[in-house]
Amino acid sequence: QVQLVESGGGLVQVGGSLRLSCAASGLIFSSAGMGWYRQTPGKERELVAGITSAGIINYANSVKGRSTISRDNAKNTVYLQMNSLKPDDTAVYLCNADVPTTRGRTRYWGQGTQVTVSS
Repeated sequence: QVQLVESGGGLVQVGGSLRLSCAASGLIFSSAGMGWYRQTPGKERELVAGITSAGIINYANSVKGRSTISRDNAKNTVYLQMNSLKPDDTAVYLCNADVPTTRGRTRYWGQGTQVTVSS
């Protein structure tokens, strides 16, 4: 089965940095679009950054200029480097895989990793 396992979250001070990792298994990673989403209680889940199988990248406006998404197909891993962290970045960060199948496309989600930015 498809499995996405996030790591790298934690407690960080304002202005600090974190690198989140998402290790994927059970899929043809190079064919999947990968993304990082975040959610916090009372707010709608939002896309932070996404990278397609072709390497096309997009970011939420709130993280542009201080976040970088990348993928390592040899390691079946997608990363999110976040710098200059703000309290508003506090959220559960979820890894998403958009996987092509013979019956269409299926989206899978990891369980999430908590990022807490303290002021």
